[in-house]
Amino acid sequence: MDNSSGVGVLDKAALVLSALEAGPATLAGLVSATGLARPTAHRLAVALEHHRLVTRDMQGRFILGPRLSELSAAAGEDRLLATAGPVLTHLRDVTGESAQLYRRQGDLRICVAAAERLSGLRDTVPVGSTLPMKAGSAAQVLLAWEEPERLHRGLQGARFTATALSGVRRRGWAQSIGEREPGVASVSAPVRGPSNRVVAAVSVSGPIERLTRHPGRLHAQAIVEAAGRLTEALRRA
Repeated sequence: MDNSSGVGVLDKAALVLSALEAGPATLAGLVSATGLARPTAHRLAVALEHHRLVTRDMQGRFILGPRLSELSAAAGEDRLLATAGPVLTHLRDVTGESAQLYRRQGDLRICVAAAERLSGLRDTVPVGSTLPMKAGSAAQVLLAWEEPERLHRGLQGARFTATALSGVRRRGWAQSIGEREPGVASVSAPVRGPSNRVVAAVSVSGPIERLTRHPGRLHAQAIVEAAGRLTEALRRA
């Protein structure tokens, strides 16, 4: 199948963006993934960075940039966020805990939607907050189904293990107890896009005193159902 549009520079830029869809890449990684000459890959990546279509993570690797999310939202195509509000509100009401939706961006996860517990002690994660991919049940979910090489990289310095992620894949949900923050527990499940790739994690979080040291027993079913509703919305898109 010929993927050429006849406009060479755009085709090559699309190759770079497609390569970054799989995650952060060094210049050498871009060259390997796209087949472009090193100077060409570098020139295109830097040009895309100028337009905020590409940016860099803390290690200096190229990652998809914020302009892509802005364009998606402006076009009204972000069905996930459009659906997330009522789903998270229902999840909060069912569990009595704060609910969040996270997406991965390089070595971080970003809270893109939330429904806060209305009163009492709660775990507040404002929309736009960036959290590490090294701790927490949402980080486990966003990493568990990655390709082996990326999964191995993500485990370096993480508070969870490969064995824990194997359990996440088997159960279809993750839990953490004091992993991201002392005294806080959480449960998360994966949201999948039309290609079945994990694109987000839906979570509830709150004090261990309420969620106990086995939060999955209390809330896994509700989390998995919420994630399923969001997955279904994406597949209808």
